[in-house]
Amino acid sequence: QVQLVESGGGLVQAGGSLRLSCAASGRTLSNYAMGWFRQAPGKDREFVGTIRRSGSTYYSDSVKGRFTISRDNAKNTVYLQMNTLKPEDTAVYYCAASIYERSYYSLTDFGSWGQGTQVTVSS
Repeated sequence: QVQLVESGGGLVQAGGSLRLSCAASGRTLSNYAMGWFRQAPGKDREFVGTIRRSGSTYYSDSVKGRFTISRDNAKNTVYLQMNTLKPEDTAVYYCAASIYERSYYSLTDFGSWGQGTQVTVSS
């Protein structure tokens, strides 16, 4: 399986921006669709968005217009650019890889996961 490592988390004030990175190793990232998820304390893991091998993206309604997913296959890395951050965005953020190319992804479509990186948004 592909190994994934997230980085770039930290503390930011509401309205600020942060960019998360997900570096892949062991496999070529271009062979995978990539997803971003987040989990706040006491809550279930929540879908954030996906980027397919084609480069097309899909986002949850809660982040649409504020977050942007991109990929750099030459660097074997995917990114989550987060703008206009809100306290409700506070969570551990995870990246995941899927071997499937779909118009819509479910949680079970992702077979590899990173360890997560903490994002805290203060008011």
